[in-house]
Amino acid sequence: MSAVYFQLSDDQRALQAGVRELLAGRFEREALRAAVDEAGVDGSGARLDRGLWRELGEAGFFALRLPEADGGVGLGLPEAVLAFEEAGRALLPGPLVATHLAAGTVPGAAEGQTVVTAVDGALVEWLDEADVVQGDASGAMPLHSVDPLTPLHRVHAVVPTTAGADNSLAGLLTAAEQLGGASRTCDMAVRYARDREQFGRPIGSFQAVKHLCAQMLVRTEVARAAVYAAAVTADPLDIAAARLLADEAAVRGARDCLQIHGGMGFTWEADVHMYLKRAWVRARRGGDAAAPEESLAAELLLPEKR
Repeated sequence: MSAVYFQLSDDQRALQAGVRELLAGRFEREALRAAVDEAGVDGSGARLDRGLWRELGEAGFFALRLPEADGGVGLGLPEAVLAFEEAGRALLPGPLVATHLAAGTVPGAAEGQTVVTAVDGALVEWLDEADVVQGDASGAMPLHSVDPLTPLHRVHAVVPTTAGADNSLAGLLTAAEQLGGASRTCDMAVRYARDREQFGRPIGSFQAVKHLCAQMLVRTEVARAAVYAAAVTADPLDIAAARLLADEAAVRGARDCLQIHGGMGFTWEADVHMYLKRAWVRARRGGDAAAPEESLAAELLLPEKR
């Protein structure tokens, strides 16, 4: 993997802040909870907010990497990663990755007028709400998704329909979403540890809780470095490493956040369970979760073949 030094520019920070502001105003906690309540425990009532989807299109979310000559924003992969990180932090639902990758090839995708989903391994996200399905979804059977805001169908396909560069980019954008979720659960855990008191003192003063919070932060920042670096190099092996680290940070971070919340963390009213469920679903995106591990193992064992 390449050595990369990456620091956000002022324009990139402004983009990140702009996406966060847009989502905070349009998909804040109340909207998230309302969407989850509407979807129900089994996700059968999940509906995609078409108005929000069009707003994302108008803001350039889906067309970030599309050349200006083609009606896009004309930015690069690092900027797309920053936007998807914020989407993951907000737990924004919908087939964001597939629609973003379809911008410029599927009419209306860049503008948020068309919702695109893709057969990803043997799974399809948001099949019933999509206008365009990339891949063969014939005979798709609905699944009981652990995440009520990610309805799933199973198909007979066993490999992703995207190949080569697009498949690698899908993995990186998914890693960016996982990074956003990990960052958010870390913040939630620290805030709760400061506010919740036991035996007359904040639970964050107890060594065991300090260690959990510290481990969450380390995993998140290591994943951030890997994801940002992969956004610069676009190297498939860098992306594989970033995906592994981001998946671990998101899943383990949500579990640790739940543990810090104690019994309250297991209730439907707490937000932490939603982040854990989404992290689980994202970790399965792209088919076989062992593929990135195999790619990295092959590089370590036979680096001369690169």
